[in-house]
Amino acid sequence: MELRQLSYVIQIAKEKNFSRAAEKLHIAQPSLSQQLSKLEQELNVMLFRRTTNSVEPTEAGEVFVEKAQHILDAVEQLRQEMDDMAQMRKGKLVVGTLPITGAHILPLVLPRFGEQYPQIEVVLVEDTTSKLEQLTASGGTDVSLLTLPLIDANLSCEPYMEEEICVAVPKNHRLANVTEPIELSELKDEPFIALKRGQGFRQITVDLCAEAGFIPNIVFESTNIETVQALVAAEMGIAFVPNMLIKTTSSDYSPFYLRLKSHPTRTLVIARGKGRYLSKAAQAFIETLKETIQEHTH
Repeated sequence: MELRQLSYVIQIAKEKNFSRAAEKLHIAQPSLSQQLSKLEQELNVMLFRRTTNSVEPTEAGEVFVEKAQHILDAVEQLRQEMDDMAQMRKGKLVVGTLPITGAHILPLVLPRFGEQYPQIEVVLVEDTTSKLEQLTASGGTDVSLLTLPLIDANLSCEPYMEEEICVAVPKNHRLANVTEPIELSELKDEPFIALKRGQGFRQITVDLCAEAGFIPNIVFESTNIETVQALVAAEMGIAFVPNMLIKTTSSDYSPFYLRLKSHPTRTLVIARGKGRYLSKAAQAFIETLKETIQEHTH
């Protein structure tokens, strides 16, 4: 059964005449008759009663015409919706994000994207690195803002930002008020506060310490980087933090931030499932993200 056969049956029922139906359909009458016979044989029912003066639908024909009209209407609506999405007059974009990125990058990007594409609905999914990787690889998000390294081999990514990593220490710490970058090895005996397992920045903490030749003594864990900073300010330990979290204003409840001589960085990437279709809305979001970050880092 083909869509054109549905339209043929509808036109025949409307005109009650093969010649007039063929004329309206811009095909030869023998071809129209042939297609109808072929369809009736496939369905094993007669759709029309042929007389010398007219063509009348059978009971099965009336049901077929009604259902066929619904199908063709749905197909036309689908075509229109796809055209709207292609032209980005409407659509939905699911964006996965880590809490740190969501709090500091998206407020720069989303207003701009919304202004350029007001008909695109953006849905945010905030979760851990491991869960976002699974979601993105399976198509649960269109794109996700993550950091390297990515574990899931079913993801492809492109970088959009390189960010320095610093150290947060309490304000009465022995290294507080040091203005020069320090060696990472100086921190080997310090108690560390870190994000819980499954979060990308937790792995960065472990890897940085490993590069300096020690295993961090993690005394507290949290799912929230703001909580990590608050615990540092409360003199519970020290922590690695991305540069975007460093507050420009000082208060009694904020840590002191140190730079490291090795200038470690993390690479922020926008990831998507390998081989998965990337909608025009997702492509536009990626371009908006890159343009916005470039403007704010230069």
